[in-house]
Amino acid sequence: MEPLYQQTNKQVHEVQSHMGRLETADKQALHLVEKEIQASIDQVFSRLERLEILSSKEPPNKRQNAKLRVDQLKYDAQHLQTALRNFQHRRYAREQQERQREELLSRTFTTNGTQKKILDIANMLGLSNTVMRLIEKRAFQDKYLMIGGMLLTCVVMFLVVQYLT
Repeated sequence: MEPLYQQTNKQVHEVQSHMGRLETADKQALHLVEKEIQASIDQVFSRLERLEILSSKEPPNKRQNAKLRVDQLKYDAQHLQTALRNFQHRRYAREQQERQREELLSRTFTTNGTQKKILDIANMLGLSNTVMRLIEKRAFQDKYLMIGGMLLTCVVMFLVVQYLT
């Protein structure tokens, strides 16, 4: 039982050291490191099952100590399994946030698409080119009017804050 216990304990410590590699691994190597760690943890659990059987066959005066050592190893292995799952969950959440961020950034929040649709509809309704040019000119003027209004509002707010404080 002792050599198997030593091997299992050594493997648990190796897995603990490999967990540190998860934080520094690049995205391509990350999956390989995770699989390697999971395989090691699975091997530790299979050895722990064997150790439990062997510890129950120990002489009565050594049995409790042997079971205690196996239980400690089992606790360590479960802790490593949980840590790996937590890391995978955080990575998955981070990847999902990145995908959502990219999706939002790829969207265009301009009115150009809407304006083109309106012009297409107006064209289908038979509005003359002169009316459509007037609509485009008005939209262009409205844009500058809105920007000017925002700037004027900011200046007024700044002046109010300066004179009232």
